[in-house]
Formats: sequence, structure tokens, C-alpha cells
Amino acid sequence: MVHKDPRIDLYISKSADFAKPILTHLRQLIHSACPDVQETIKWGFPHFVYKDEILCSMASFKQHCAFGFWKASLMKDKTLIKNAVSESAMGHYGKITSLKDLAPDKKIISHIKEAMMLNEKGIKPRKNKITKANSEIIVPDFFLNRLKKNKQALKTFEAFRPSHKREYVEWITEAKTENTRNKRMETAIDWLAEGKPRNWKYMKK
Repeated sequence: MVHKDPRIDLYISKSADFAKPILTHLRQLIHSACPDVQETIKWGFPHFVYKDEILCSMASFKQHCAFGFWKASLMKDKTLIKNAVSESAMGHYGKITSLKDLAPDKKIISHIKEAMMLNEKGIKPRKNKITKANSEIIVPDFFLNRLKKNKQALKTFEAFRPSHKREYVEWITEAKTENTRNKRMETAIDWLAEGKPRNWKYMKK
């Protein structure tokens, strides 16, 4: 049985027209290669989990899409390894603007299965790669647009280090309903306007 997260359906539907077929195709390939994959939203964009570990992720931007593997630095393909060293919003397959920019389905499926094997063996990504990957924060448009309406909140958010930004983005994007998401977003704006990090309540005074 295919396990699909409705939040990813929503993410794709709200993406630019050029991105929809790309994201839909990648999603289909992932499920085809890994029937037991679980979908989720992390850091504001679609992630796919296998054996309780992230397998891969995809994202859409204004003019391109990105696709990448959590453990790309441990995979055999030299291009994936090279791109994993310099993590960026371009992803491990480079800038994807149409289906023509994607590698052949057979190659993508091969990469997915290799990533599955790494998860099955419990092989962990190198720590330095995790640090670089985590430095890239993708803030969803709906949150960014709301931030821009409050100059102080935006100023605080932009001044935060990546870990503090991520705490807010994860809290908002992982809400299970739109109503909950909106309430969290309004709370986040209030806290940010006061210069507070997401977990300010638990910080030592």
C-alpha cells in the first residue's frame, strides 16, 4: 500500500506549474523503487523516510527544483559525492527546470535503491556532511511572506543562527492541519517580534 502524506500533495499543488510534473514524477519513482517509504514534511519541503532514516528529499523554488539523497556523500556516483560536498539549494542532481533535466528513470531508481541499502545497513552519514546539509534552511513562502509584514520579526529571524531558524520552520511546517499551522505562525511572529527563539521558555535566565 502506498503511504502518501496529504501535505506533500498540497506542496506540489502550490508549486509553480513547471515544477508540478517534476515533483510528481520523482515521487512516483521513489514509491516505485521503495514501496515501504514514508512521506513527511521537514524544514518546509518533502522528505522520504525509510527504516526510520531520511532517504531523500525534493523541493521546488521559483525557477527550479532540487532533489537529493541524505547519504549522497556515501554513494558510489562521483557526481552525487561531488555535489554533496558543496550542499546547496541546487540539490544533488543540479538545477532541474523540466523533466528533460532529470537523469534516466533507471539511473534514478538505481540511486534510490543504493540509498535504501545504506539505510538498511544503518550506515550513518559523515558528521561534516550533516553540518553542511543542515546549514541550508528552506523557509516556505507562506511563512516568509508573513515575516515580511512584521519588520522586527523578520529582522530577528534573519539574525538567528541556522539552528534557531530551523526550530521555527520545523514547528510551523510540521503542523498537521492548516489551522494549527496558522496559529503557530502567528505565535512565532509575536515571539520573533520580541526577539525570542522558539524554545525561549526553556532557556536558562
